Amino acid sequence: MTDQKPVRPARFAPRRVLVLALLSAAIALAITFWVSNNGAPQAAECDAQPEAGRAIDAAALGELAALNGTARGRGYRDMGFKDAQGNDLSIASFAGKKLLVNFWASWCVPCREEMPALDALAAKYNGDGFMVLPVNLDLGEGGLAKARAFLDAGKFQHLPLYADSSFQAFERLKREAVAVGLPATLLLDEDGCELAVLQGPAAWDSPDGDAVIEALLGV
Repeated sequence: MTDQKPVRPARFAPRRVLVLALLSAAIALAITFWVSNNGAPQAAECDAQPEAGRAIDAAALGELAALNGTARGRGYRDMGFKDAQGNDLSIASFAGKKLLVNFWASWCVPCREEMPALDALAAKYNGDGFMVLPVNLDLGEGGLAKARAFLDAGKFQHLPLYADSSFQAFERLKREAVAVGLPATLLLDEDGCELAVLQGPAAWDSPDGDAVIEALLGV
């Protein structure tokens, strides 16, 4: 019977270990570079504003109790969409105004029910320093026509048609764990920085809605 020596596991030579480590680091660096340049826009574009977040959160009562003051530093200046004529716009196009950005779709029943309240809020507060900015998310080439038909049928006089039929803006919100469904609303400062988030519809045309907007305008 022939004695068999135990087989030792292969060992990498120190030089080979160093080469593999450097190669792994290079790959990781390349992936990080690609994501930062081709992936989702980075959220941390603004300074955190905890006092502003707390002020809006304190005003969010009753009908607006689901609103959360955030102000952690997320920014949306580069978030893009189109106007009714198909021209490219972004949140930066409205710099200098505090914004209530509402994401909606014509197939979303809670969105449709919320639109009259948003129209009434816009009629009361839209001006040089504030704007209700609705962004429609009906997908595909016919999305814009569906959104326009809904707004025309509702005779909403203060809700212009802006749309992102690519759905990229909302996909960004989902990646950054800001929103998971429609409708969703962002309250932004004059530089497109997030101050508060609401997931779901709200009675914006109410004293509670007024209190939140007054708090936004006061911070």
